[in-house]
Amino acid sequence: MLTAVSKFRNKSGLASTTRVMPFFLSTFPAHATAAPLCPPPSPYPSPHFRLPSLPRRGLAFLAAAAPPRALPPTPRQAMASLATSTAAAAAAEVTHLSQRDAADIDEQLMGPLGFSVDQLMELAGLSVATAVAEVYKLSEHTRALIICGPGNNGGDGLVAARHLYHFGYKPFVCYPKRTAKPLYSGLVTQLESLAIPFVPVEDLPQDLSGQYDIVIDAMFGFSFHGTPRPPFDDLIQMLVSLSVVGDSAKRPPIVSVDIPSGWHVEEGDVSGGGIKPDMLVSLTAPKLCAKKFTGPHHFLGGRFVPPPISSKYGLELPPYPGTSMCVRIGKVPSVDISSLRENYISPELLENQVMPNPFDQFRSWFDEAVTAGLREPNAMALTTVNKAGKPSSRMVLLKGVDKQGFVWYTNYGSQKAHDLSENSNAALLFYWNEMNRQVRVEGSVQKVSEEESEKYFHSRPRGSQLGAIVSKQSTVISGREVLQQAYKELEQKYSDGFIPKPDYWGGYRLTPNLFEFWQGQQSRLHDRLQYSQREVGGSTEWHIQRLSP
Repeated sequence: MLTAVSKFRNKSGLASTTRVMPFFLSTFPAHATAAPLCPPPSPYPSPHFRLPSLPRRGLAFLAAAAPPRALPPTPRQAMASLATSTAAAAAAEVTHLSQRDAADIDEQLMGPLGFSVDQLMELAGLSVATAVAEVYKLSEHTRALIICGPGNNGGDGLVAARHLYHFGYKPFVCYPKRTAKPLYSGLVTQLESLAIPFVPVEDLPQDLSGQYDIVIDAMFGFSFHGTPRPPFDDLIQMLVSLSVVGDSAKRPPIVSVDIPSGWHVEEGDVSGGGIKPDMLVSLTAPKLCAKKFTGPHHFLGGRFVPPPISSKYGLELPPYPGTSMCVRIGKVPSVDISSLRENYISPELLENQVMPNPFDQFRSWFDEAVTAGLREPNAMALTTVNKAGKPSSRMVLLKGVDKQGFVWYTNYGSQKAHDLSENSNAALLFYWNEMNRQVRVEGSVQKVSEEESEKYFHSRPRGSQLGAIVSKQSTVISGREVLQQAYKELEQKYSDGFIPKPDYWGGYRLTPNLFEFWQGQQSRLHDRLQYSQREVGGSTEWHIQRLSP
């Protein structure tokens, strides 16, 4: 727990997720009244609406788009960026602080470095809430019990409760020994204004498993000394009893803030009979006792350590990625792959709601993916098969679509090009994870015209043009330096202007004969609508069928 200097301390005893798809107005029939869970900023555009250009790698058919506007990140994108850590950060050596050093750092922060205790408490509580949200998904851990002590560790818990409420959780707070200082009473008032329940100790069930999905231990931090007094001794024992339940899936996980309450700040769980938290959120830097933590999730939070502190105390801390307020440290837990599953929640995909032409239906879904701010919604898996019947797949980028087909560009000497020269049949797969959607497209492939390839090549950034010349795709090279050297030579060669398109580079167009639109639903009762071509009265028409999931 991040504390003020010790004089501020009262040293007495005092895993499967649900996937919710963003709803769009166009998803529902005219008579539908369901409110969108995640509505776009304005009703879904008309068929004549033009989308903003995709950054750097936009589609050809979006070239005449309206002036670009910044799309806000989706909630899933924002959350994904929080507490995301690299393998290097997880494996790196991290400094662990003694109790004295931790107290000295707090004195420095709130002395010459100008921080106030409420600033640090706010940052610490937000770090705890974001770490919790990173691991314990809202769909399965909605009800959070936060047990707060009388000092700054308890204040961190109060702040975390507020942020968890705004993240969508349902927090309950047990705060038996309230501190009368304005900072703490203000935090209580904030929670009361949100109608967050305060639960007296005597009203807590002996077994917390039935009423709460997660328990946050914010009782005591690193400045605590001695033996916990009532009622915290009983509360700690309640968590001890909870943590010894054999099947972790049948009990709420325990999250400890900075120090598992009752542990020695440097020696850890000395008696061996203390709390065994599932997550530890260390603040500022891990304390020495964190070396004894054996749970699956260890995060570092409190993104406020300035260079003078890092230099003076020789702190080795992992970098915080992006705008994250916390970062995973220690060993990344192993995952039981068989237990990974999603329970999708999406609007129904019904035959009477989709467009009769699959190209129009694709454009509708694609436009919604762009509007939702998905990263590279034009990414698609391309599967080809050679003359021996051996398939191969890779991700490519869609660069144009119209009623004639789907267009992408590549090296004509690549494996996919060789496959297509032997077997012109191929398949595309678009997967829009955040929207619980995928689209399969099958058909035959032909090269686009040389004029079309030439036009697109010269619309690309100069670096991409040079890269297309440098790369003899799918051939074996001795090392990356070969590419880098060739690239430098081409930069010099064409430094004065025009870069010619190489003959071995150009586009392909897949002309579809089958589409399938897939919408994830609960209990694996997914919607699958297939468009296939039929001859009717001498003309070809698209026919829609529902497939069993």
